[in-house]
Amino acid sequence: MAGYARTAVLLAALTALFIGIGYALGGEQGMAIAFLVACGTNLWAWWNSDRMVLSMHNAQPVAPAQAPRLFAMVQRLAQRAGLPMPALYVIQEDQPNAFATGRNPQNAAVAVNTGLLDLMSEEEVAGVVAHELAHIRHRDTLLMTITATLAGAIGMLAQFGFLFGGRTQDGRRNPFGPIGAILLVVVGPIAAMLVQMAISRSREYEADRLGAEIAGDPRWLAAALQKLEHYKQGRVNHAAEAHPASAHMFIVNPLSGLRMDGLFTTHPPTGERVRRLLAMAPPGAPPAPPRIPASPAPSPWGGGRPNPWG
Repeated sequence: MAGYARTAVLLAALTALFIGIGYALGGEQGMAIAFLVACGTNLWAWWNSDRMVLSMHNAQPVAPAQAPRLFAMVQRLAQRAGLPMPALYVIQEDQPNAFATGRNPQNAAVAVNTGLLDLMSEEEVAGVVAHELAHIRHRDTLLMTITATLAGAIGMLAQFGFLFGGRTQDGRRNPFGPIGAILLVVVGPIAAMLVQMAISRSREYEADRLGAEIAGDPRWLAAALQKLEHYKQGRVNHAAEAHPASAHMFIVNPLSGLRMDGLFTTHPPTGERVRRLLAMAPPGAPPAPPRIPASPAPSPWGGGRPNPWG
């Protein structure tokens, strides 16, 4: 419950920030306009989120005959999570990573990179998929749409502050004066973005916790996170670099960090995530199962690479 309480507090803080900045910069009329525009754009994005992000990353649907073991694993984990079977996609990308999308559990999709399937054991892939199913069960896509709506509305209010020269949409003079208005215009959107990123990080911790329960062993996801962080070095995810707004959807940050991406990170430190997961393992638990060796069959994803899914 602590994770849900933290998310609720952060959402309340973002709402209060919108009300305070909105009244100062836009007045009641400006607040209404900004909120309605932000609602419209983000509602459209939420309704079409699965198609949009899957298209951005050139994700290809996977049929049971193409990868029977992978399909059976996802189906088994979805049953354990109490979810309908999501649509399954594969992205031709050497960087190991994965994400979930969809407006609700009935219209959800899980996409995994070929790098994940080639570099991870079956248990580690199960941990990653379980994490993504946890996002679906928590309806985090809807939650992040709400936060994006509030943050976007604050950004639009900041533009109102510039457009109307210190006067609100109601014709009132800004109560903070011209200097205060400038500060609100600059600081407001940054503060909103920081709260939005904090909510995203909080949801990652919750998805780790529930994902470990769905998978059945928290050490699988812990091992996967360590390898994800290690193997992404030197492997540029070109689609993510071209569409950085989708970075928060992945299980680990797919961006290279070459454009100051770390200033507004959407993911908590991997080391802390691993520590929390390992703390969930029961005392005296046997060592984690060994890595499942790759099948000699050629990879179904091309390139002749072996992996356990062929």
